[in-house]
Amino acid sequence: MARTISNDDKFDLQQNFRRYIKFHDLYIQHNDLFKMAKASRVWIAAVVAIIFAMGSAFFMGVAAGLFGLYFYRVISANMSKSNAEEGRESAERWFASKGLRFEGRVLYRTEDQMLESPIDPFDDSIYS
Repeated sequence: MARTISNDDKFDLQQNFRRYIKFHDLYIQHNDLFKMAKASRVWIAAVVAIIFAMGSAFFMGVAAGLFGLYFYRVISANMSKSNAEEGRESAERWFASKGLRFEGRVLYRTEDQMLESPIDPFDDSIYS
């Protein structure tokens, strides 16, 4: 027997579902940007510039600028990833309070351990 969800929660459920999907997609996007920022090899150019900086203030400035660029990109990507993760976790907590959970982008009941029956929040038959 499939359990139903209160009709009073229909609007909130649908809005929070959209909100979760938005934050989930943002998190994936910002996580990829964070990985790319960390994988950037700008810091290698900064180390090479430091080697030449022994005799020149210009190269010391170039090295500082390249290190600054690298760390700025990593920190800003990490902050945007954290903001998206915080929004996603907030939506997950709301769904957990209603007895629902997410596996990726798919919504299930908490007691559905085998993930056999996904819930479509836009299907009117699940509301009573």
